[in-house]
Amino acid sequence: MNDETVGNTADVASGNEAERDSSTSEGHKSTFRAPASVPTQSAAQGIRFDFNDGCRVVLPNRSSGTWTVKLADTETGNGLFETTLAGGIVASSKKYFVPFSIEVDADGQRVLEHRFCARDQDVLIEFPVGTLGDIIGWFPYAVKFQRQHGCRLTCSMGPLLIPLFRACYPDIVFVTPDEVQPERFYATYRIGLYFGDEANVHQPTDFQLVGLHRTAGYMLGVAPTEEPPKIDIPDQERPIAERYVCIAVQSSTQCKYWNHPTGWREIVQFLKQHGYRVVCIDQKATHGTGMVWNHLPHGVEDQTGDRPLAERAQWLRHADFFIGLSSGLSWLAWAVGTPVVMISGFTHPINEFATPYRVINFHTCNSCWNDVRVRFDHKDFLWCPRHAGTPRQFECTRLITTEQVRQTIRRIPGFGAAP
Repeated sequence: MNDETVGNTADVASGNEAERDSSTSEGHKSTFRAPASVPTQSAAQGIRFDFNDGCRVVLPNRSSGTWTVKLADTETGNGLFETTLAGGIVASSKKYFVPFSIEVDADGQRVLEHRFCARDQDVLIEFPVGTLGDIIGWFPYAVKFQRQHGCRLTCSMGPLLIPLFRACYPDIVFVTPDEVQPERFYATYRIGLYFGDEANVHQPTDFQLVGLHRTAGYMLGVAPTEEPPKIDIPDQERPIAERYVCIAVQSSTQCKYWNHPTGWREIVQFLKQHGYRVVCIDQKATHGTGMVWNHLPHGVEDQTGDRPLAERAQWLRHADFFIGLSSGLSWLAWAVGTPVVMISGFTHPINEFATPYRVINFHTCNSCWNDVRVRFDHKDFLWCPRHAGTPRQFECTRLITTEQVRQTIRRIPGFGAAP
């Protein structure tokens, strides 16, 4: 199977910048660092190799004779590539985790035989910046990778998220993208949502088929079963003494909203009638574009603003439950162990973590995000790929009724009981 690439040594320094710049996660441009210009591992006769952009092998030019290079997948037993050359570079086309083996012969004599082994090696896993839910969903798979391989793991992510994890995972080094030192690492893996990756260069299977978080498990070669990460909450005090529910009504694009015209107002009234204070913990009190703007529902207590994520986690940890959308605060509520009522129609339930309180109306158009025939447009705030500009636009959540949400809430153990 001819699955790899081969070139001269000058190709090493060029990397794959265009390829990396085209990858996105929730509309945020990747901030992944380029790998070291020269592979970080040395071998006999001047050979260098590593696993920092897939598998890379650099061979010095020989004045006479040739090299024979073979790459294989040790898990499946498949030979992936074999070539003979006087000198240059061999690089795998697959950039996600593969347990590669490398064999290099010089004129029929074995010079290098290496099987991927990350034990006690420095490994980097990079996450995009600017996303909350994605990182909370993906990070546990990095933890699984460390456990499985016994490596010295470094995770790169945005500075606002690092405080959520650092104290809970003392065996992992957390850095921002600017602090990454590419020349240190034996292997690097870049986690994201790779739109338009039909050749499966960055992911073994399309994330639309396996779910937002589980795609990281497939990319890292660990079990894709979900588990929440541990979250550091320095302040363990209840924010308020009375029973309360947290809600989050805002999101990054209109298809993620609960578009029922009176839904949030009626749910807030319903909760208050049952003795709950209702606290909105969105970052923004108002969000939208052009003629479409979304506001706080009437009757909520306003805790919006640019607050530390640890403070959001504190509010969520002590809430009786949380009501939100397919967005970051739902993932944070899941991580701290709070029951989550998730209202979403544009995603299929497989896309998010399992919750018994998932609200979707299968009688309407739904799940376009997980339709591999459709590509999400990050720049279109009013994206609705099947019904844009028609009376059916956003019907996936417009037709989720208040009563459906009420019935879901009533199933939460202890709902409405006297404190």
